[in-house]
Amino acid sequence: MKHKPLKRRSPWVRHSLLAIGGLIVGIMSLAAVFAPLIAPFDPNVINVDALLLPPSATHLMGTDALGRDVFSRILFGGRVSLWVGFVAVGIATSIGLVLGLIAGYFGRWVDEIIMRGVDVMLCFPSFFLILAVITFLEPSLTNIMIVIGLTGWMGVSRLVRAETLTLRERDFVMAARAAGAGSVRIIFRHIMPNAVGPVLVSATLGVAGAILTESSLSFLGLGVQPPDASWGNILMEGKEVLGIAWWLSVFPGLAILVTVLGYNLLGESLRDLLDPRLKQ
Repeated sequence: MKHKPLKRRSPWVRHSLLAIGGLIVGIMSLAAVFAPLIAPFDPNVINVDALLLPPSATHLMGTDALGRDVFSRILFGGRVSLWVGFVAVGIATSIGLVLGLIAGYFGRWVDEIIMRGVDVMLCFPSFFLILAVITFLEPSLTNIMIVIGLTGWMGVSRLVRAETLTLRERDFVMAARAAGAGSVRIIFRHIMPNAVGPVLVSATLGVAGAILTESSLSFLGLGVQPPDASWGNILMEGKEVLGIAWWLSVFPGLAILVTVLGYNLLGESLRDLLDPRLKQ
């Protein structure tokens, strides 16, 4: 069966997607970092005189059932969601990068053991695996980040292994080996810098996936616990009053949608720029 060659997007489309994705990610990240300066109210202060108020000039996104300002809670919730995304992807990328390099470089039984471990992990849907593990742990931000990271490294390891299998036969690696360089030096000095392109794309897309996972866990009550805000538990609170307070579901949902869209656009644009198959 003949495969069609991968099509490269036009420069205008690539640059537009990169600019839009970068702009969204930049705005959402800055809003999260400077939330204490931007938020007009304390996100956890209860105001019994402002219960379930609709969006207004005072409360831009309304208030919740305890009178807390939704805009402020979304800003602070963004800090939690983005922090989980960055840390979890950092853990997954580190594990996947090291194991992929080792499997691709040494091959044989080392490769076989690592790849069979990857296959076993991939037999289980990642979200259900996370649910199964997190159920037995105390719901906390640290546990969420660790569990998401420890269950998300398999794709990275496969990508890095594939790159390493190609790179280990390149002339510069052969020259380093002939010059007496050890395996550790060759792997981390010569191969790893040339394998980071796919890893960068995977990490960018992985942040979006981690944000969705954290939001889902918090929505189910297994993630960030009240009164701390996360986009997922704001959505959970909004579900209870959806018929009379639409803003409690719409605005956190839009925050998740826009942020995930931004990271996906950024990741796809980086794939276009870095994938050698699309440079033909």
